[in-house]
Amino acid sequence: MCDKTGEIGFNVAMIWIWIAFIVFILAMLAMDLGVFNRKAHAVSLREAFAWTGVWVSMAMAFNVLIYFMYQHHWFGVGQTVGEQLTGSDAALKFFTGYIIEESLSLDNIFVIALILAYFRVPQAYQHRVLFWGVLGAMVMRGVMIALGVALIRHFSWITYVFGGILIFTAIKMLLAKHDNPDPDHNPLVRLAKRWLPVTDGFRGQALLVRENGRRMMTPLMLVLLTVESTDLLFAVDSVPAIFAVTTDPFIVFTSNIFAILGLRSMYFALAAVIEKFRYLKTSLMFLLGYIGVKMLLIHHYEIPTVASLGVIAGILGTGVVASIIASRRDVKAGE
Repeated sequence: MCDKTGEIGFNVAMIWIWIAFIVFILAMLAMDLGVFNRKAHAVSLREAFAWTGVWVSMAMAFNVLIYFMYQHHWFGVGQTVGEQLTGSDAALKFFTGYIIEESLSLDNIFVIALILAYFRVPQAYQHRVLFWGVLGAMVMRGVMIALGVALIRHFSWITYVFGGILIFTAIKMLLAKHDNPDPDHNPLVRLAKRWLPVTDGFRGQALLVRENGRRMMTPLMLVLLTVESTDLLFAVDSVPAIFAVTTDPFIVFTSNIFAILGLRSMYFALAAVIEKFRYLKTSLMFLLGYIGVKMLLIHHYEIPTVASLGVIAGILGTGVVASIIASRRDVKAGE
């Protein structure tokens, strides 16, 4: 009886840890939007790299906290709550999951750049729409992670389904191309247009306005809906990917959220040059394929996390180096 009471206490404490993490993230987002980016402005390259450094540093600092939480079993973490992991195992899994999610976010940047270009969104308004896009993505990822964890715990064979999804996505990436998005064929955008009319142009940073006594959407709302719908599709790929590393819900959720938080600053830092990394998409294809195979093998042979991290680094590094070499050859050929 005493043991059960203690376990309940640990679970209640873990709930408070979840609440504290979510409150912290929301507070940081509030400071980002309400203090540092209160006024609409075009994000400079220097500012984008600075914020990228901030989010990455916060993720690495949290990784240190993960180590101590699991190493010393604070509130039963890594013992009676979540997976039974040592501090080093938990920290390595968090870091690997973070790298995977951050890498897969690079494909998001390609699509976001196309969406913003399609709508001709002024640079001063891009940060605001991506902010709300990130907030919506956090909610969607949370729901999908909770569903994924529940499915894996009740149906162990679901890992084969997740592995198949990743391999199918890798093949689809190999065959498909990122054409200019057509919002008129986006179901979410078409549904929204049935409910509200759209203004003839942007109205500053506003998503909704009232004109002539009517509530109307601005084109910025259509941009947000398009971004959110594409992120939902990407989440179907990226969320199963991290389950190849761990099924601990706290590690899965926190690593995912930190990767999403860095997406906006990464976009502003890399959007102008990411097209030059022509083989990066190919690297992501092989990355998804590897993770898919890892999930298919997970009940027969579990590839060590350290080995997976090395494979991931090798795949991404090869894509970057190949892109740089190809770009230099193009420059020489044009001289």
